[in-house]
Amino acid sequence: MKVTKTDNQDLILKNKIELFFKHSIANKKDTGFCVVKDIMSVVTDKWSLFVIYNLGYFQVLRFNELKKNIKGVSSRMLSVTLKKLETHDVIERTVYAEVPPRVEYILTPFGKELADKAVDLNSWFLNFKDV
Repeated sequence: MKVTKTDNQDLILKNKIELFFKHSIANKKDTGFCVVKDIMSVVTDKWSLFVIYNLGYFQVLRFNELKKNIKGVSSRMLSVTLKKLETHDVIERTVYAEVPPRVEYILTPFGKELADKAVDLNSWFLNFKDV
């Protein structure tokens, strides 16, 4: 029986996934949690990508600027999302000692790379769906 190009690609994908899961499980034993699952759950929630894309585009934004740019998000939900992204080192929050206090949000280096990969993934998906 002849092995086709598609069969070979399927085998490569299977091996790649197997290596990923072995690495992921090994990391979970060391740290007690799955980094990939935790980060993906943060990024794939309803509002996180909007925050990441806004900060990627504008670089520095304050809370009300983010709220104005993200239509439909409540203040509470934006606050929860920002705290979650900060906890996972996607964004950095800077508080300035002023009256009233000024708080600014920026992407961390990890957040910038995450934004870049998310845009690539979204672009791939949109191009794939157009075909």
